[in-house]
This record gives sequence, structure tokens and C-alpha cells, in this order.
Amino acid sequence: MLILAFDTSTPAVAVAVLRDAETIGVRQHVNARRHAEVLAPAINDALADAGVLLRDIDVLAVGNGPGPFTGLRVGLVTARSLGHALGVPAYGVCSLDALAAAAGDGEVFVATDARRREVYWARYQDGLRVAGPEVSRPHEISDVTGRRVGQGAALYADELGPLDAAAAQYPPAEWIGRLVYRALAAGETPGAVLPMYLRRPDAQVPKPPKAVLPA
Repeated sequence: MLILAFDTSTPAVAVAVLRDAETIGVRQHVNARRHAEVLAPAINDALADAGVLLRDIDVLAVGNGPGPFTGLRVGLVTARSLGHALGVPAYGVCSLDALAAAAGDGEVFVATDARRREVYWARYQDGLRVAGPEVSRPHEISDVTGRRVGQGAALYADELGPLDAAAAQYPPAEWIGRLVYRALAAGETPGAVLPMYLRRPDAQVPKPPKAVLPA
């Protein structure tokens, strides 16, 4: 099974190609403002690294977030469009789950940057999510224990506790692919491609001005 996996829920655009659970091509670029421009070339480069063509892909896997509206929708729209064009299934994975899976077993606290001095966070025990995902200010989160991973944990280490410096800061695309593969191999249906925004987008449509009645 050839899986094309990617994530755009953070400042990083991460792409991986997997044969079953084995990573055979991977690319990551950190650029918070150019997700749309970076994703397609990164997919092409990861496919080239793997020595496969886009038409060879059997399954698509994408990070559902949580993440900011603009970046996150780039990955989700791409997954849906490619799935339709290739005639292959597309599945979604909570991006925080991928960070936790990459960190391994034990107690893990995952946090990514939500801007506005907030973080998207979740707690895990042996790879299973036991709380979250939620969006909060770091000082509002109680009982932060275990290994801290993710960019949000790095940004707010003074409030959340020491970061696990060896862990990934951004959701690894290869783990998004592996979580989808594991579900399919177990006879389960992975998640749908649905965004986890957790709050309204930063950009809002302005309300029309109130009508002024003639005197």
C-alpha cells in the first residue's frame, strides 16, 4: 500500500510517502505564510525521493489539525481534490495524535502554537488521547505532566514545563500516514477529512453598516 501523507496545521508543511508503515520519501518546510505555494512542490519532491508517481498512490492521509484556518484548509482541500482526481480514499488524522505517536509510549502532553498567546493541546497515555484537543492559554492548563512535545510546548516552556528537546516540534507526516495504515491494517475505518478549528478564523467578514434613515 502506497500512502501519501501531509500536514499543514502548523507553520511547517510536512509531506511523506510510505509503503505500508515504512517511510520512503519525506519533505518538510517551515514557512507560516506560504502553505499553498509550498505544498505542491513538497509533494512532488517527496514522490521523487520515493521513486513513485502520484498515480501510484493508493491512499491519502492528511492532518485535520487543530490549526489556524488559512494553513489548515490548504492541506484538507488538497487531500479532497487529489482523492477525487485519483479515485482513492482520503483520511484525516488529528495532527496532535501524530506528534504523540512520534513521541512514543508513556505520558505525553502535546501543544502546538494557536497564536494569540494560546496553544492547541491534548494529553496522551501510551499513544491514546485521554484529554483534548482544546485551545487554551498556557497558564490556564492544569496538571501538565509527562513529556512535553510540540512547538507550543517550546514557546511556553516557562508555563508548561521543560520541553522534551528530542521530540518533534511539528506533526510528522510519516506518523499521520502510519496511523492511517495501522487503522486500515486492523480492519478499522480511519477518520474523515474534517477540519478541527476549535475557534473562529482570525479573518472575519465585516458586518454591513447600519442603514441611515433620512431625517
